[in-house]
Amino acid sequence: MEGPDERRGVFAISVAAEMVSMQIQNLRVYERRGLVSPDRTQGGSRLYSPVDIDRLHRVRELLADGLNLAGIARVLVLEDRVRELEDRDRDQPRA
Repeated sequence: MEGPDERRGVFAISVAAEMVSMQIQNLRVYERRGLVSPDRTQGGSRLYSPVDIDRLHRVRELLADGLNLAGIARVLVLEDRVRELEDRDRDQPRA
């Protein structure tokens, strides 16, 4: 489970791209496709959080496995849903 600091955007797009070994343009495409949602400064610059960086690493893994961006989007949605259900199950009192 992520804390609030892990969701706060702190890395500029150039730093984020370097961290995940991707081109800046790819990060912009992934944002347009809804695979990642970086924060924005008042001036409109993207700021990527540690959670965004983890997600970009996952995108890279799925690309290497041969998935296209539509498939990756679906996998990420399903993985997010599984995580939500696991969190909810963990928070339920046991009988």
